Amino acid sequence: MSADDRSPAHGSPSGDAAEPGRPVLGPGSAVLAFDVGGTDTKSALVDRTGRVVGLRRTATPIDPADPARSVVDSLAELAAALLAEHPGVEPVAVGLSVPGIVDETAGVGVFASNFGWRDAPIRAHGERALGLPVAFGHDVRAAGDAEHRLGAAQGYDDVIVLAIGTGIAGSIVLDGRPLAGGGFAGEIGHSLSDPHGERCACGAIGCLETIASAGAIARRYTAASGIPVLGAREVLAAATAGDEIAAGVWNDALDALADSLARLTATIAPQAVVIGGGLSQAGAALFDPLRERLDARLSFHRRPALLRASLGDDAGLLGTALAARDLATGRATGATA
Repeated sequence: MSADDRSPAHGSPSGDAAEPGRPVLGPGSAVLAFDVGGTDTKSALVDRTGRVVGLRRTATPIDPADPARSVVDSLAELAAALLAEHPGVEPVAVGLSVPGIVDETAGVGVFASNFGWRDAPIRAHGERALGLPVAFGHDVRAAGDAEHRLGAAQGYDDVIVLAIGTGIAGSIVLDGRPLAGGGFAGEIGHSLSDPHGERCACGAIGCLETIASAGAIARRYTAASGIPVLGAREVLAAATAGDEIAAGVWNDALDALADSLARLTATIAPQAVVIGGGLSQAGAALFDPLRERLDARLSFHRRPALLRASLGDDAGLLGTALAARDLATGRATGATA
C-alpha cells in the first residue's frame, strides 16, 4: 500500500529532485520510467547522461473490466509521446512501479484495492505493450531504493524509509537491498499501534496509520474538537498556539511513531530512518521530539539517524528508473525475497 503524497496536478511537467537538464542518475543506459498511482502516473525518459527528460504527470486510466491491461496500454501511449519528443534518446529497458502488494520476482501485481486487480501479470503486459524488457516493482520500495542510492540515505546499508501522508507507507533496505518479503514487507503503517484503537481502512484495528499519518492527525483533531481542518499542518499550528486538544493529538502521533520505530530498531537495527511525505514538512517540529522520544525508548540499541527525505515526489520515479538501468546492465540490486 502507499501513502498518498502526490500533488493534485495532472497533465503537466512536474519535478522535485529531477530538475530539467540535471544529470540526477549519472551515466548509464537510457531507459523509460513509469511510476503509476491510483490517481495519476509520472513518466519520463532518462538519457545516457542521467538526465530525466520529458517528466510529466497524467491521469491514470483504469478500466474496471481489465484494470491491469488498461493501465499498461496507456503507458505505451505515453512512451510513444516521449520518444517522439526526444528522438535522440533510445531506451533499452523500462521501469514500471505500482502500489499495492507487488511480487517483483514473479512480475505480478498481487493485489491493489485502488486498481481492482489480483494476481495481474503486469510485467508480461508491459513487455508486450512496450516491446522492451521491464523491471517491475513496488512504488514505495522504488522510492526507498532511490533515497538509499541517490538521496538522504546514501552511505547507509540498513535503512527504513517512511512516506507519511494520507497514509503511512514504508520501505526496508537491508545490506543495501530492498526487502520485498514476497511483496508484503514494509507495511509499517499497518503494524499494530493501539489494540483498542480505530478500525483501519485495511480492516485491522489500531494500525499505526490510524494515529500517526497526516490524514489521521487531521481526522482525530476534527473528531475531538469539532473544528474541521484541512491537514496536519493546521493541527500542528494549533498545538503550537496552545490548543490542548491539538497538542494531545500531535503528541499521540509522535508517541505512536516513536513506539513503532523503537520496535523496528530492536528488530532490524537500521542505521538510518528516512521520513518523507507531507508530514516531513513539519521539519524540526517533527524530527526533534521524535528523536528525543525514540532515544528514551532505547537502551543498548544502535540508534538510527533520523533524516528527512531529499528526493521529494520524484523518489518513486527515480527508483523505478534505477531498476530499469539495473535490468539493462544485469546488476543484482533487486529486492530480496
